[in-house]
Amino acid sequence: MMAFLKRVRSPSLSFFQTVVSLLLSTVALTSSFWCTGRQKVPKPLCTATKFKRCIPVPGVSNTSNIQFFWETGDDRFVFPYFHTGLFIICEENIYVDEWEEKCRWFYSLTPESEEAMIWLCLTLEFMYVGLLLVSCLLLSAQLCIAAWFPSTLRWGQMLNAFAAVFTVLGGLLGMVGHMMFMQVFQTTVSMGPEDFKPHSYGYSWAFYLVWLAFTMCMAAGVSTLNNYTKKVLMVGPRSSSSLNPCSFNFMGLLPPAPYYTPPN
Repeated sequence: MMAFLKRVRSPSLSFFQTVVSLLLSTVALTSSFWCTGRQKVPKPLCTATKFKRCIPVPGVSNTSNIQFFWETGDDRFVFPYFHTGLFIICEENIYVDEWEEKCRWFYSLTPESEEAMIWLCLTLEFMYVGLLLVSCLLLSAQLCIAAWFPSTLRWGQMLNAFAAVFTVLGGLLGMVGHMMFMQVFQTTVSMGPEDFKPHSYGYSWAFYLVWLAFTMCMAAGVSTLNNYTKKVLMVGPRSSSSLNPCSFNFMGLLPPAPYYTPPN
């Protein structure tokens, strides 16, 4: 059991967890698959290049494949696919028969009341990644010091402490940023422009990946801080003082108290 705890508190494992968390966070934050869903939009009119899932128009060339019939209910609508992330949102282009996507910036869809929050969210996400990168550099420097300069191990432990603080702080900022983005997205769904009205949506793989990265980040921060506590604060050198607050022998003038022997 003690050997397992020693491995858990090892700087190498903390460095590995921090690097993996940084990579997963970078992949998830740059992805546009935080949320996926479908919109409900009216069918476009048929054109010379659009013959499927459209409303037929008399006089359109190449109308051999167009069926003229009355459409009611949901038959007048199409449900294009979309996916969105922190930066861009991509939607299925319903004006062509071939499948393709058109993308735009997500902040261009947010209501004016949410613009400050989306920029604050992006700032927190950048700080999250930046603090994780700093933690990786500090932990790598600690490993180099432990391998090449064992006599200066005290400095390596100080780097360990700073890395723990940066990792935990970065994880907390990232958590707040993730939650703020989900709030902005839900507000955009209900109050966004008319050309973005999701009919149904849900979370995608990048959303779960970023929370997995957050979990590994916090685990790395806690293990790093625990490693520093075990090696420095609990078993490190302690300063001794001749001033005993529980005794009146401040200057060492009195002889030591005799050993007390209880009576038989």
